[in-house]
Amino acid sequence: MWHYAHCRIVVAARANGLRPIDGPFADFRDAQGLAAAATRTAVLGFDGKWVIHPSQIDAVNRIFTPSEDEVAKARRILAAMAEAQAKGTGAVTLDNRMIDVASIRQAETLVRKADAIAAAT
Repeated sequence: MWHYAHCRIVVAARANGLRPIDGPFADFRDAQGLAAAATRTAVLGFDGKWVIHPSQIDAVNRIFTPSEDEVAKARRILAAMAEAQAKGTGAVTLDNRMIDVASIRQAETLVRKADAIAAAT
């Protein structure tokens, strides 16, 4: 029931240079419900989720932290872009797929997020 509202929040936040953070999941004893809610908002583009109980921290951190595979792919996208720029090539491909500006921006954001998480731990 919150899908539309969540989408609007993400679009409004991103359009204004803000990082969308989802509100808390009230039933701190429902680990599966928390995981499902956090996963939904992570997929929609939220950067994090408030927690109201210490038992929620690990699950939320795990869900909103990019996986090693995601970070590796993002770094490969950025390396392909840098290589293409160095060659003066106008188009960037990786794994036989064109890489567009949106893919590059997403990769940059993901790498910055991963680097910030690594620096904080």
